[in-house]
Formats: sequence, structure tokens, C-alpha cells
Amino acid sequence: MSWFARTNAKVLALALILGASTAMAAPKVIKKVPPEFPAEAARKGVNAGSVKAKLTIGPDGSVLEVEIVEAEPKRVFDKASIEALKGWKFEGSGQKETHEIKLVYRNEE
Repeated sequence: MSWFARTNAKVLALALILGASTAMAAPKVIKKVPPEFPAEAARKGVNAGSVKAKLTIGPDGSVLEVEIVEAEPKRVFDKASIEALKGWKFEGSGQKETHEIKLVYRNEE
């Protein structure tokens, strides 16, 4: 695959808020940073996968911490997911919260 094809590949990443560790409603996403499909995954013929991550969200809505809870295939999309999710912003609730997000990757060339 050429550099041009890798960098211009259409990537579908679907994010779902799976649940909260508290009884509160899921926070509203203000800013999403789409993850990049890892070139290494494409080179290895991996065209799809998913990552479930636990986010620690600060009182102001910024993402303080990202922990990978589950990944398929393992360790292929972790770095891209963490980098993207750290750039997300939620509507601030005034308190620290944790929520789980699932990112679904599909390389649609």
C-alpha cells in the first residue's frame, strides 16, 4: 500500500458511551478527536477492530486519564485510541467522573 493510500484511507471510528460508574447520565460530548487508523495495522492486514476504554473526566469536562479495558485485536489500536480520547472534551459536570467508551475501527479503502 502506498503512503498516499495509507494516509488518505477512509477510516470509520464509531464511539459509543457504554455506561457510567455512577448513576448519572452519560456526559455530553462537546469535542471528538477521531482516531487515526494505524498504518502498522493496515500493513499487517488488520482492517477492523475495537477498543473499550475507561475515561476519567475532570470537573471541567477534560479527559484526565484513559485506560484500555478491552481490545480486539489486542494492542493494535490502543495507542491511537488513547491519543484520540485524550483530546476529547465533555460538558463539565463540576465533579470527576468515569465513563466507558467503545471505539470501533474499520479501514474502508
